Amino acid sequence: MRIDIWSDVVCPWCYIGKRRLESALRDFEHSAEVEVVWHSFMLDPGAPTTPVETVAEALGRKYGGGSAAGRTMIDRVEAAAAEEGMLWRHHESKRVGTLDAHRLLHLALSQGGPQFQGRVKEALLAAYFIDARNVADHAELRAIVTAAGLDEESVDRVLGSSEHADEVWADIEQAQAYGATGVPFVVVDSKFGVSGAQPAQAFGQVLERAWSESHPVVEMVATGEACGPDGCAV
Repeated sequence: MRIDIWSDVVCPWCYIGKRRLESALRDFEHSAEVEVVWHSFMLDPGAPTTPVETVAEALGRKYGGGSAAGRTMIDRVEAAAAEEGMLWRHHESKRVGTLDAHRLLHLALSQGGPQFQGRVKEALLAAYFIDARNVADHAELRAIVTAAGLDEESVDRVLGSSEHADEVWADIEQAQAYGATGVPFVVVDSKFGVSGAQPAQAFGQVLERAWSESHPVVEMVATGEACGPDGCAV
């Protein structure tokens, strides 16, 4: 079974949703047969690569109330993250663009497959939310993703070009075609869409339903005389 997830590496609910899905998968009997693929989505395509404000300042400017109001919003998501076992420094996070980070996630998928891509995804999320690092800065990106296992020469090639940009925009167009207006957006087995960081129980219910529909169990309603390896019943 395949799970496709659209998310951004600076999206707090995407990280929280990732943890909740992981919790659901731990309790899912067939988790060893599940493949998770990450897709690009940019919440703030106009964000700069060189930060000029914190996320709290940006939220306060956008919704009103200044940085104090922005910090209150961040307090709420940090509390939700703590419930999932994560201690963040999101108050220190900078508003930055994520196109290059997404291009590197596509590099990870092409080089090592979904499991390896997932490891790089986790490294980028942790760098931004737990360590408050700048995931738009090329030196920081290089350090983060090579520590997760990406080849340094390939990373430098991608960062020095526009490689994988087309895949990023194709992901975004696909999300829009699905009708996704925000992230996380999860598609299970190309049939079931889940919007938002749902509780682990809700994710688990979708996993069970998707599995049962793609792996139907035959219900025996009658038995009779038959032939088998040991002969025929007479």
